[in-house]
Amino acid sequence: MEFDVLIRNGLIVDGTGAKGFRADLGVEGGRIAAIGDLSGTSGKSVIDAGGRIVCPGFIDTHSHSGILALCKPDTPHNVMQGITTCVVGQDAMGAAPIAEPFVGPWKKAMAGLEGSYDLDWSWRSVADYLDRLDSVDLGPNFAYLAPHGNIRMSVMGLDNRRPTSGELEKMKALLEECLKQGAFGMSTGMIYPPCSFAETEEFVELARVLEKNDAVFVTHQRSEADAILSSMDEIIEIGKKSGCRIHFSHFKVAGKKNWGLFDAVLGKLDECSRQNIRVSVDQYPYVAGSTTLSVILPPWVHDGGMDRMLERLADPEARKRMTADIEKGIPGWDNFVDIAGVEGIFITFVKTEKNQWTVGKSLAEIGSRVGKDPLEAAYDLLLEEEGTAGLVDFYGLEEHVVRILQRPEQNVCTDGIMGGKPHPRVYGTYPRVLGKYVREGALDLPTAIRKMTGKPAEVLGIKDRGLLKVGLAADIVVFDPETVRDTADYSDPVRYPEGIEQVLVNGKILVKDGVHCPVRAGRVLRYTGRG
Repeated sequence: MEFDVLIRNGLIVDGTGAKGFRADLGVEGGRIAAIGDLSGTSGKSVIDAGGRIVCPGFIDTHSHSGILALCKPDTPHNVMQGITTCVVGQDAMGAAPIAEPFVGPWKKAMAGLEGSYDLDWSWRSVADYLDRLDSVDLGPNFAYLAPHGNIRMSVMGLDNRRPTSGELEKMKALLEECLKQGAFGMSTGMIYPPCSFAETEEFVELARVLEKNDAVFVTHQRSEADAILSSMDEIIEIGKKSGCRIHFSHFKVAGKKNWGLFDAVLGKLDECSRQNIRVSVDQYPYVAGSTTLSVILPPWVHDGGMDRMLERLADPEARKRMTADIEKGIPGWDNFVDIAGVEGIFITFVKTEKNQWTVGKSLAEIGSRVGKDPLEAAYDLLLEEEGTAGLVDFYGLEEHVVRILQRPEQNVCTDGIMGGKPHPRVYGTYPRVLGKYVREGALDLPTAIRKMTGKPAEVLGIKDRGLLKVGLAADIVVFDPETVRDTADYSDPVRYPEGIEQVLVNGKILVKDGVHCPVRAGRVLRYTGRG
């Protein structure tokens, strides 16, 4: 027999958490056709794994490549680290659904997370967007979460108010439609408007729609800092009242003054287990995060959307109020300046040439350069860039990274946001886990691979990948466990990893002998239920 691809002499680690075993693997028609002793067979393409690890392709449960992929569909920063499926539509902010009046302001809002691209946003529904995404030459696969912010905005705009009963029913119907069109669940970003304007009961009602469809509630919770315990209580309440599965995005405890809460935070996960509340978390293996620069602004500044935010940034009196709120704090608000300090917040990208000099510099350094208070300099930057600017913020403790990594609820993600000088997780997350945390003994290899493959497939309800099993899609990574490592760091983040030797997506070779080979391989995955 001749396979399309034949991988010989590999150590198969299948994504279940079981120990590896020596075997060959044959691929035919984009699927795994055989695993075992395949001597006597041949392949149109033959990969001699030579004792390397052969495992399922990595599933990134938190990615910000949903707009980027329409312009640069091969997304080499993903496939070069072994990612074969990206889950987009995160943090309540995505491409669809979108109503015509909000396209302009929403593109500006999205630019802070996904970058600014010259695209014609001609889609309106989730189905339209997924069809558009499926029409380009994707490298990895893509899966979509229906963003709560898009749903709320489509029904009731960008105002900070409660929905009427009629509006809530329209939101529930729209979420149902998004799920039927292929969304795997709903994302929330409770620090980002307009999602941040919603109260608990709104989420409970929408989560009941998710439970009916056995889809997942994915959340950037309201606080990962001072109010993290009450914030977790809110998400647990949503899960308990609705019965749906809950998944915490980029799980962490932010800010030195909150590190003492860490054991109590893990205790909340234990409480979920005792109460049979279905909970999972994802995490990137770094002590710094990354998001849009506009998160440094108090919540009221965002009321009405990006255009209103820019108007307030142009108002000297509003700026005074912003600074007072940042310096004093607002109960329940994750104050990034308080968490990381102006010395610990660095600019990752801007859109204008004029301000490119700020990329890689801290707010403190920028303020010193222009001779202004760092906050005033940040306000100027946000105003000049029309909100299109990103940040890296240092908030965490390495011990916490390891302890979360070891939790049974955890799976790996990148939370990757592209830009001029991005967070190194964009290029190095999965090799970092394999090279640092496995080789240093924090995780054994089969467990680590399960947290990158089978576990995230279970979280999302992806049925046909995440494991090496005959009949499943041939998303496969071959790597050297002795040499695999991340090379990207904060000073030089745009660097591919080492040791990821072969990557297949739907049976097509995208990385060969460590070299990227762009080809149309990926497709859009659509949710059809977990049955």
